[in-house]
Amino acid sequence: MHIKMKPESLMMTYGYKPSLSEGAIKCPIFQTSTFVFQTAEEGKAFFEVAYGHRSKHEGEELGLIYSRINNPDLEILENRLSLWDEAEACAVFESGMAAITTVLLAFLKPGDYVLMSSPLYGGTDHFIKKILPQFGIHSITFGVGQRKEEIIAAIDAQGLGAKIALVFAETPANPTNDLIDIAMCKAIAQHYSAPEKEIYVAIDNTYMGPLWQHPLKHGADLVLYSATKYIGGHSDVIAGACLGSASLMAHVRGLRTFLGNMASPNTGWLLLRSLETLKLRMDAQAKNAVAVASFLNLHPKVEKVYYLGNLTPAAGRAYEIKQAQCLSDGAMIAFDIKGGEPEAFAFLNALQLIKLAVSLGSTESLAEHPATMTHVDVDADLKKELGISEKMIRLSVGVEHPDDIIQDLSQAFDKV
Repeated sequence: MHIKMKPESLMMTYGYKPSLSEGAIKCPIFQTSTFVFQTAEEGKAFFEVAYGHRSKHEGEELGLIYSRINNPDLEILENRLSLWDEAEACAVFESGMAAITTVLLAFLKPGDYVLMSSPLYGGTDHFIKKILPQFGIHSITFGVGQRKEEIIAAIDAQGLGAKIALVFAETPANPTNDLIDIAMCKAIAQHYSAPEKEIYVAIDNTYMGPLWQHPLKHGADLVLYSATKYIGGHSDVIAGACLGSASLMAHVRGLRTFLGNMASPNTGWLLLRSLETLKLRMDAQAKNAVAVASFLNLHPKVEKVYYLGNLTPAAGRAYEIKQAQCLSDGAMIAFDIKGGEPEAFAFLNALQLIKLAVSLGSTESLAEHPATMTHVDVDADLKKELGISEKMIRLSVGVEHPDDIIQDLSQAFDKV
């Protein structure tokens, strides 16, 4: 009898056959550049499928060719990662930005516009606004809280409706935890789609990780991760991932092959290890974040706390989006310290347990100053509009004992 198991149980074994690897209980690192074909006919068949010259025959297994195209560590990792989002296919990259930029280049061409949410992670914002225009690709931005009709009216007022080719959003947004309605993004994409041109929705789900939000279930066509963050979870690997339907991922994987930005076998192996404890780590981080947010909410030197758990029905649409999309309040918190940059820096410099570093989602708690670090390249007026001010501090809550995290925050406040 076949037993249907949950993803956290399947992370140990799914997609791996020990008998093919000398009985090793864990998948080895397949540190090889190329793979031997049994026959020339087999090699021909593998290449036909890999390069899209034909579809796989029923029951045919795609063989291994070259580690830029496929590798056992990557294939097993991609199969396991697909389970959380219930995606048909996945592609893993050597960084989150590699995944994001590959998707943008796969679905945009000169003359196109990408409809992007704001705020976005600083690296994504820079690529869309500073790099893509060099290739004749431009953007139009919509903000948190804007409704579908308002966004469509703004696009139509500029006469850009026929040029929209992709909707790209990050939710919750980095670093403000602002929420974007994924179903609304899909409705806008459908509004501008035509039989000969379907517009897709790509969602950066890094802040929620694979556990706490599943964008594909809310209308997204592609979901993106910086796998460096919760998926990797140990601050020792850089990686990215994209998931979606088999047909769309064929485009993404095809471009990955020619850009050569696939993850290495060693990266794949490290992420396979990390997936085994993903739920344990993220559950602990979310629980710790509740305690940290409660402490910050009451601290006299804190002006405002940006945390999903603080949203109440009084927040209106933001609360409704959270209830519809988010399965947790997450483990990312930002707060405004009373004062400005001097006070923020004094606080950050006084931390002992919490490390002053960018990135997020790892076992150790991290703190940083978005305005001068991760979002330094975002336009100054836009930062002001978004509330990414000199007094904002971003916290990624780790798995340490919550009392110790709070004690460290408390002593750092005392130094301000």
